[in-house]
Amino acid sequence: MRKIMMLGAAAVLATGGAAGADEWGAYGRDPGGNRFSPLTQVSASNVANLKPAWTFHTGDISDGKTKAGGPRSGFETTPLMLDGRLYLTTPFNRVIALDPATGTQLWAYDPKLDRAKPYGDGLINRGLAAWRDPKAGKGACALRLYEATLDARLVSVDAASGQPCASFGEAGEVSLRDVARYTPGQYHMTSPPIVVDGVVVVGSAIDDNARADMPDGVVRGFDARTGKLIWSWEPLQKPKDATDKTWNTGAGNAWTVLSADPKRHLVYVPTGSASPDYWGGLRPGDNRWANSVVALDARTGKLSWGFQLVHHDLWDYDTAAAPLATTLKLKGKATPVVIAGNKTGMVFVLDPATGKPVLPVEERPVPQSTLYGERSSPTQPFPTRTPALVPQGQGPEAVWAVSDADRKFCTDTIAAMSGHTMFSPPSEQGILAIPGNVGGINWSGFAWDAGHGRLIVSVSNLPAKVRMISAKNFVKGDKGDLRAETTMQMGTPFAMSREFLRAPSGLPCIKPPFGELMAVDLDAGKIVWRVPLGALEELAPGVGHIAKGSIVLGGPIVTAGGLIFQGGTMDKTLRAFSTADGKELWSAELPASAHATPMTYEVGGKQYVVVAAGGSAKVDEEKQGDALVAFALP
Repeated sequence: MRKIMMLGAAAVLATGGAAGADEWGAYGRDPGGNRFSPLTQVSASNVANLKPAWTFHTGDISDGKTKAGGPRSGFETTPLMLDGRLYLTTPFNRVIALDPATGTQLWAYDPKLDRAKPYGDGLINRGLAAWRDPKAGKGACALRLYEATLDARLVSVDAASGQPCASFGEAGEVSLRDVARYTPGQYHMTSPPIVVDGVVVVGSAIDDNARADMPDGVVRGFDARTGKLIWSWEPLQKPKDATDKTWNTGAGNAWTVLSADPKRHLVYVPTGSASPDYWGGLRPGDNRWANSVVALDARTGKLSWGFQLVHHDLWDYDTAAAPLATTLKLKGKATPVVIAGNKTGMVFVLDPATGKPVLPVEERPVPQSTLYGERSSPTQPFPTRTPALVPQGQGPEAVWAVSDADRKFCTDTIAAMSGHTMFSPPSEQGILAIPGNVGGINWSGFAWDAGHGRLIVSVSNLPAKVRMISAKNFVKGDKGDLRAETTMQMGTPFAMSREFLRAPSGLPCIKPPFGELMAVDLDAGKIVWRVPLGALEELAPGVGHIAKGSIVLGGPIVTAGGLIFQGGTMDKTLRAFSTADGKELWSAELPASAHATPMTYEVGGKQYVVVAAGGSAKVDEEKQGDALVAFALP
């Protein structure tokens, strides 16, 4: 029996099913991932009065310095609010239920995560899925919670008691390790599953660049009641004319947040790159359906349609944002759409039934690789109506710097590269990857402003230097640049060296802001407003105030009160902006940075805004924390 911590029965009964509560039932509030709340109690006119209401500490922190503690942790959960209770996950995969009005813990379920494995993303989990069993009545597991754990298990927990749902798999869990080339730690789960038509759909997170033959990025559907495997779908298919010598790859996995269209019985799956990211000589062709949005029939797993955002990816340009299914007014006509975006900073608007572009997309020629064994794609897709949200090129003449020494370093470094525009193919000389691998639209994603009919997006603008190193030179001692992340890409002729392009001062070589929040009118094809988001002063004292904006990992939500709530920055701040013009209306200091997407709900006649503040699993300079913080009007 898994360890369960419970309060007394009186405390549990006291918060059951609060009448009139406005809920947040999925990661993006609704299956389509709109992240839009109809609540108006907190509005543009009174948000300045928002105050801390309660804080809950999970106690789950790992600094990554001891093997027993595991890798460094981050706190990226977005809680659910259902039946008058708040449900969250911790970096250690514990599931916790809270009283949403007070933050008092009601129960906690511990799946006993094996924390010692080298999980490439650190110890993180972004949340849960929920499902109401129509056959359970008011009995046990009438409302079930589902979590995919870092050590590759799918667990089902009774939302009322925190007990495992015994009918699901074996004692409430199903193993997800039965995949080709499974490797503990390199194959894990960080994002929540999604439930459609009584089927729990789950993807996986697979480490980048360790080797060519990484585990398969299979997507699977399980019976929500029994845990029985119903279907599985492989994003990458080996070409008929390929052999083991000419085809050796994996991944193409769905590591980020899924969304769905229950009326069409579709699950929208965003996929990442095939392995390894920066050399694709053993995965010729477009590599469909990596770097794509695909629509799967939730009942069968059959591919309904797919749209590829990047062909034969060589830049780690994952489709990291959850697809957003909504209704958009185009030339005055209400049009159902699926909105897709990725690390290139481009936005694609697709037909939810067919996957065909609703707004035009064209294939444009791109630079071709001269690297040994590489056959890059001759073209890449570009939207022609929606603008790019971040810079996609920068020559040495346009560097930004705070000193002559910084300017010379940045200018000389870029001038020595073989390419400095988006889709410049990696080379031994080195390229400027712009956007970089955490740039553009990451898993932070976007929200839908239903009041104005606009897409609200938070983006990062941080180019990287990427250099390929021949296996021979790597063995001889070329391990990449001083601050670079370097991996062997085993099974290929090249290792990879990757680092954010920064001057000696530590500041990027590109003009700020380095992070922005913006509103996009898709019908008009323009950015209505854009504002710098966050600051780097806490990490770069003395110079951070000069450079506006921060890397963003954590997305926005929108309310009918005319507000956008956004954390995600590397400073310890939650902010509220006006949906009308992007003006910052309120901010609050947090115990740590909030690399998570906030959520909001109403219970007991009061609206709360909640965010996880725990710092980053990947940025050692950031302060760590374990706080879930709720705000409300006095």
